[in-house]
Amino acid sequence: MSMAENLIHLRRQGTSVVVDVSAGVPVIAHWGRELETIDRDSILKSVYLPKQPGNVDVTAPIAVVPQHGDGCFARPGLAGHRPGGRFFAPRFSRSKVDLSEYGFVFTSTDSAAELGLRCQFDLRESGVLAINAVVTNFGDSRYLLDTLSITLPIPIGAEELVTLTGSWAREFAIHRQSFSHGAWTSENRTGRTSHEHPPVVWAVQANADEWHGEVWGAHLAWSGNHVLLAEVLADNRKYLQLGELLMAGELCLEPGTSYSTPEVVATYSQNGFTPASINFHRHVRANLPNKSKSVSRKVLLNTWEAVYFDHDEEKLKHLAEVAASVGVERFVLDDGWFAGRRNDKSSLGDWWVSPEIYPNGLKPLISHVRKLGMDFGIWVEPEMISEDSELFRTHPDWALVSPDYEPVRSRNQLVLNLAHAPAYEYVYSKLDKLLSEYEISYVKWDMNRPHVQATLKSGAAGTHEQTLALYKLIDQLREKHQHIEIESCSSGGGRIDHEILRRTDRVWTSDCIDPFRRQKIQRGASMFIPNAVMGAHVGAEKSHTTGRVHTLEFRAISAVFGHLGFELDLTVCSQSELQLIKQVVEWHKKFRGLLHSGDAVRFDCKSESQLSHGVYSHDRNEALVSLVQLTETMHGEESQFLQLPGLNGECRYRVVAFDSKFATTEAVGEFTGRQLSNTGLKLSKMRPETGTIFHLLSI
Repeated sequence: MSMAENLIHLRRQGTSVVVDVSAGVPVIAHWGRELETIDRDSILKSVYLPKQPGNVDVTAPIAVVPQHGDGCFARPGLAGHRPGGRFFAPRFSRSKVDLSEYGFVFTSTDSAAELGLRCQFDLRESGVLAINAVVTNFGDSRYLLDTLSITLPIPIGAEELVTLTGSWAREFAIHRQSFSHGAWTSENRTGRTSHEHPPVVWAVQANADEWHGEVWGAHLAWSGNHVLLAEVLADNRKYLQLGELLMAGELCLEPGTSYSTPEVVATYSQNGFTPASINFHRHVRANLPNKSKSVSRKVLLNTWEAVYFDHDEEKLKHLAEVAASVGVERFVLDDGWFAGRRNDKSSLGDWWVSPEIYPNGLKPLISHVRKLGMDFGIWVEPEMISEDSELFRTHPDWALVSPDYEPVRSRNQLVLNLAHAPAYEYVYSKLDKLLSEYEISYVKWDMNRPHVQATLKSGAAGTHEQTLALYKLIDQLREKHQHIEIESCSSGGGRIDHEILRRTDRVWTSDCIDPFRRQKIQRGASMFIPNAVMGAHVGAEKSHTTGRVHTLEFRAISAVFGHLGFELDLTVCSQSELQLIKQVVEWHKKFRGLLHSGDAVRFDCKSESQLSHGVYSHDRNEALVSLVQLTETMHGEESQFLQLPGLNGECRYRVVAFDSKFATTEAVGEFTGRQLSNTGLKLSKMRPETGTIFHLLSI
């Protein structure tokens, strides 16, 4: 890091960030290619434009928190007002800059509006740029905050936007569009990151792909509501803006209080999406709970699609026995174990073991699982309450709803107001007792409905406070029970972000484990999270969500690169199926050190009917590469070669291909890294819904 003439230069391998700190709010003057030296005039030329005809005297730059009061016509990064609408457009003056090795903190004030602004920048070892801002009310009246967002100027040469979209069971679809005029925005009000609008946006050069072209990606690390904006101003300047979406009146700053934005995590590469995504992945892994960084991710079996709500202790013990016989290391008891929970219509909030189903509690089942050499995990949904529950009948006012309206229901449940101290303490005490009484090593933490009119006791909107209470609850439980691992689930991929991954060990990528869909779902998710945290399960032959039928081989090849699990009734599998599952588990265990710690990579296929991805070791001496054929290839678009960029060009690799049973290999040949990048591996024609895994090892 260096500073000269009010320009701060943050630098890591491949990336430079230059920030002008001469005014009241920092201005990113350069975020992109690594710079050896800074040409001040050239750097600032694109930031400070000359006066425009018919406009204000000075064209204001796009600051990290744009100020309407400065004459900037980008969407304001800070908006709000004091009683009577006063000070709706503040204007800050520089106060001081505190430098660190790879970052700085910039503080400024608006003495008229009596507000303070603090902006923190860090260019982290992972390669990501992390920014957050804090506004403080040091006046003697309330300040009603509408928004505080982070803004990233983008070069004019970024001509396309790439975003993620989807729906339940269709998460993380990659969408590409022009970024040449007007504005694109995505607003999420579901109280979670959502299935429809994950908080990720990319601005890229035209025709940029996995290994070519400049790309700028940004993610809002926040598990609640959010708003994303990408805009081209009339003078052709471009920017991305990310922040929490605050409902009307949701955040009032009392005198002396502050609001901090969620962290915006941004990544850049001049060599395409994959190297930029690797920065995101390294950032996640650097911030995972300590236990997740040091242990192998255990192969698990989840009981949901095996038994659903039909819990029977003997049946579950038999299922555990079969699971242990094929190498499963963790047995996770899903929904249906508590109170009167026999379907999805009741009992959320009644977090005690069902005396009817488990008259002796869970200890006999857990003891059986532990004797088989497996850990025991359990499903909970602590943020929800059923109207048909003892908790709701006792405390109907604990629901996060407005008492003035009939609530909007979803999945026969309401949201529990965790920001209400008695409700929070009740849930904490029940979960604490459960984890203290039983040998539970793993918690699947679910959240199965969106927020609608989420209302605090005060009558104000409550998603912000609910999200903070969720974080506090998980943190408090982890502090008390440090041995547990936690999975974040929200009807599948409805709550996935870097902030929830600071306190959980993996995410449930989607409720859909149809391998055909999962190939694309996991590819989209890999744009900002690594394989190691993606729950990827082998389901039944006939998919629960789509009804499609797939071979066990295709189901397995679609799951083995993630955090592997099984979600089917193993007790009805044939001996040949169990033998193949055992081989899949053994293969995964052999390679999971590489799969879960290496760099996840994606490849561009000539045909849209094919998908390819893989993992490279950090030293690039070993790799695993998956190629799948999703549908029939149209005549003339067959991929004859699969190019594998990013390896060591001078290194020579022996390449073998695993057969569909994951047991034996067939020699493919020996190639240099340069040959694999430029020419690639010659491919054979494949049938739809089949795949191959290549193993590369330096020699």
